[in-house]
Amino acid sequence: MNFKAEMEQCQSLVETALEKYFTDNCAQKTLLDAMRYSLMAGGKRIRPVLVLKFCQMAGGAVEKALPVACAVEMLHTYSLIHDDLPCMDNDDLRRGRPTNHKVFGECTATLAGDALQCAAFQTILGADLPAEARAAVALELADCAGQDGMCGGQQLDMEGESRTLSLEEVQLKDQLKTGCLIRAACVMGVLAAGKTRDSEEARAAAEYASCIGRAFQIRDDILNVTSDAETMGKPVGNDEESSKSTYVSLLGLERCQELVQSLSAEAKEHLRGVFAHTAFLEELADYLAGRAN
Repeated sequence: MNFKAEMEQCQSLVETALEKYFTDNCAQKTLLDAMRYSLMAGGKRIRPVLVLKFCQMAGGAVEKALPVACAVEMLHTYSLIHDDLPCMDNDDLRRGRPTNHKVFGECTATLAGDALQCAAFQTILGADLPAEARAAVALELADCAGQDGMCGGQQLDMEGESRTLSLEEVQLKDQLKTGCLIRAACVMGVLAAGKTRDSEEARAAAEYASCIGRAFQIRDDILNVTSDAETMGKPVGNDEESSKSTYVSLLGLERCQELVQSLSAEAKEHLRGVFAHTAFLEELADYLAGRAN
């Protein structure tokens, strides 16, 4: 099977699984509608795909890992809803359509994000996995989502808007805000397969994730300068307009493009010798390095 077909197969598995969530016809249906509006808005589903493929490479069953993959996407979606709010980035467009608060209002959008975060952990803890694996997976996600992960990174992002940041500060902000959840997805896949957090497989997954996470954010900064809103499905050029410190503003486009390539190559090296079949994840690193949106 080639990379494109394998990617589409994983994405299809994730989409089918996600479709089953938040469909109850209950009194609070507006909240569920808001949750589904953002959860089912499309996207490449990179994080859940990483869960499934790392689980498979570590000897686990993809079907058993599907709830874990869905949980990662729920948590990611919650972060996007909150990131778009007027009190944060105040964005009107996400994945080519109006942001959640533009459709449902700020209060419901906030609650939709809150509920998706809770649902992520409910989904993991209800998965058909051994109790030890469920606990390890949930702990990994919690570590990467809170003050030492996404939330901490968002705080640094907001505080950094009013001044010029150093390269080290940008790296820390992006590692927490973006990189941590990518790392969680990779490691959670290994944990869902029954490996431990200190296993060789989990360490290799974390190193791979660290590289593609940095490359992902640098590529995002490049596209914010070189792409357009129609292609990206969200506003572009806003980093430069707000004088925000980014990899591009600090290093320039050419150096950023070189870094994306070198980080992608390094990511592949971390897989070799640990996992038997690495072709898909190696191609995924290249795919992300050259993505257009």
